Amino acid sequence: MRLGVVGMMPADFRQITAQHLDAVRALKLSGAAFHAAGDQLAQIQSHECRKVRDVFGEAGMDLVQFGIGYGECLFDPDLQVRQGVLGKIERGIEVAAQLEAHYCLIRTGSLSPKGSYSPTLRNMESDCLPRLVETLRAVAHKAEEEGVTIVIETHNLTIMDSPETNVLVVETVGSERLQVVMDYVNHFQSLQQVYRSVERLHHIFDLMGPIAPVGHCKDLKLGEGLVLHLDEAVPGEGVLDLKVALQRWESFYPDGYLLLEHLPDSVYPAAAANTHRIAAEAGVRIY
Repeated sequence: MRLGVVGMMPADFRQITAQHLDAVRALKLSGAAFHAAGDQLAQIQSHECRKVRDVFGEAGMDLVQFGIGYGECLFDPDLQVRQGVLGKIERGIEVAAQLEAHYCLIRTGSLSPKGSYSPTLRNMESDCLPRLVETLRAVAHKAEEEGVTIVIETHNLTIMDSPETNVLVVETVGSERLQVVMDYVNHFQSLQQVYRSVERLHHIFDLMGPIAPVGHCKDLKLGEGLVLHLDEAVPGEGVLDLKVALQRWESFYPDGYLLLEHLPDSVYPAAAANTHRIAAEAGVRIY
């Protein structure tokens, strides 16, 4: 399998240099990923994408994932909102194609005014999933035209709240160019699942493995408090059986990327070292 990072890059991806990629390679990582704000994508020029693509190529690094940032909801009842965010995504797909990124990342959003990953009962209304599928079909059509594979970041707080829902949505859209991210940490829903993490990991990979060609490598820890708190953790510093996670990943995608993410740059060396150690213990080769 391959290991990369979402992070360690400047906020404006057009400023990426060989030095940034050298720092990634020093951690024994072979790929990097970054995001860009959807509102700014219209300003991105083709020659700027070529320059970044060349920097990656000369460094022998893979540009694994290009993420499109936006706050709108893909299943908003307001057609103008959906059309507006679709325009941002379509432009992002064009940029991803010019960058030759392996995957282009999007999110479903939420009808909560608090943000894309904030839950609300409104997301569960019966007309939301059909609207989401309608938007995603338009996204998939553009992705097919540009030869880009879209991956959706899913989470148990969003409308795509489980492996079962992920499979349903991907199959209903019906395009090979629209898949999901294997972010297994996002689909632990109860204390019992955490305590029996091997069982839950197998369930997640059994369902999502065939439709998740890129993954995010994290661990999970239990937070304090009188309600359930499930927090992300540095790989190897949480409670999940990451040997099983890495073994299952390799069984599906021996040449596929898992990406470290959601950490301060100063912590990525430890995260990378831990993941390499766990992989070696699990008999999984990272190259």
